[in-house]
Amino acid sequence: MTAPASSTAGRRRASAPTWDTEIALALAHADAAHPAPHGDAAADPARPVVIAGVDEVGRGALAGPVVVGAFAVLIGADGPERALPEGVRDSKALTARRREALVGPLREVAHAHALGWASPEEIDARGILAALSLAAGRAIAGLGVAADIVLMDGDADVITPALAAQGPGAADGREAGRPLPSVHLRVKADRDCMSVAAASVLAKVARDAHMVELDALAPHYGWAGNKGYGSAAHREALRTRGAHAQHRRSWNLGLPVSGAANVQETPGVPGVLWSDAGEQPRPRIPKEAQP
Repeated sequence: MTAPASSTAGRRRASAPTWDTEIALALAHADAAHPAPHGDAAADPARPVVIAGVDEVGRGALAGPVVVGAFAVLIGADGPERALPEGVRDSKALTARRREALVGPLREVAHAHALGWASPEEIDARGILAALSLAAGRAIAGLGVAADIVLMDGDADVITPALAAQGPGAADGREAGRPLPSVHLRVKADRDCMSVAAASVLAKVARDAHMVELDALAPHYGWAGNKGYGSAAHREALRTRGAHAQHRRSWNLGLPVSGAANVQETPGVPGVLWSDAGEQPRPRIPKEAQP
């Protein structure tokens, strides 16, 4: 039986992210900060609530960094103060061309946006969850604004340790004595929540571009196509050529021999060098190592 048109339209709407979660969180935050007098239904917020949507890219890859995107929005009494571009979705639901086309418009309407990176060396040294926490802390600090709420995709809280490590007066512009943001986790937030979907797009585009740059240094792994994930061709190259400096060597890479005896190094590139300047910190490749 063919579904009624209204039912089909409802499913289409359900597949797109909304502001529902951000608005509900902002209302709860405003109500807690400014209780409604005389039993009124709700209190008007004294100022817009700053919500930072956060999402990671590259967690399951065999090579390359993990990247956390942070996208801050202002939620006022009437909802978001700026509309996002049409077509924002979880980055995995968009083509590469559509993701890239959204980056400029998203940056223009964001209250603030930033990326945090953790290198393969940091993943090996700390473990993936601690590396994610490191990257998330860098992203939130890079916003340069104090968020009231952090909304993150997933069910593992890697944000709270990062915020605790930074403390008040950190690089995010938080005033001394102002409380750290509350952290809210939601599974599939990149699918359902606008701010998190926007963060996922920025993180995905940036990491993909970096993996294309790394592919030029080690093309036999196919990173321009597989982005460091475990495709059949990638695993075959690992089996026949060994690991590269950009591989996460603490992971099960399926190498024929273990340890550093089977590691392919790129001359002049001992690892990722990190740029500490600019609005969007990201790994940079030394000029002398570029083809």
